[in-house]
Amino acid sequence: MARSYRDITDAELAVMQVLWERGESSIRQICHVLYPGGGPSQYATVQKLLERLEAKDFVYRDRTQQVHLFRPALGREELIGRRLRSLAEQLCGGSLTPLLTHLVKTKALTPQERAELRALIEQSENTPRRRGSKG
Repeated sequence: MARSYRDITDAELAVMQVLWERGESSIRQICHVLYPGGGPSQYATVQKLLERLEAKDFVYRDRTQQVHLFRPALGREELIGRRLRSLAEQLCGGSLTPLLTHLVKTKALTPQERAELRALIEQSENTPRRRGSKG
């Protein structure tokens, strides 16, 4: 199955994970996390991945210093939402219900997780729907 241009590869996701956990970082700093003891080819790999992520508007680059710094432009939650909506479109005709039902049935939820889900449901019931949104 072909990826959409805006999708993210596993290697790009690894870079995003570093940025989400560490915050603003240089290529070298990201390289040290992903490839401890790595050399020039690993540095070039991280540089290329960051260029791709920047082209997709997933990261911001600060060019004001000699060493460019990168930070996430896309939050983890937003990426999760995009992927779940895409998966729901592909597998469930756009409905998230089968995905959520499967997750709840296959993993025992802690009391805290159940409380959080109940709070989300209550919040969504009290929030007016946007026009054109699917339920």
